[in-house]
Amino acid sequence: MENHRKSRIKKKRKSGFLAKMRTKGGRNILSRRRRAKRSLKLR
Repeated sequence: MENHRKSRIKKKRKSGFLAKMRTKGGRNILSRRRRAKRSLKLR
């Protein structure tokens, strides 16, 4: 079962904190999470 494991760097680049900060929709997601009192430990 090695085939499903994507590279960690690629995953971070696609869905990491900074990738979310780059787009308007991603920032909306982050602000929604902040409103929901979730900790933003996404790194």
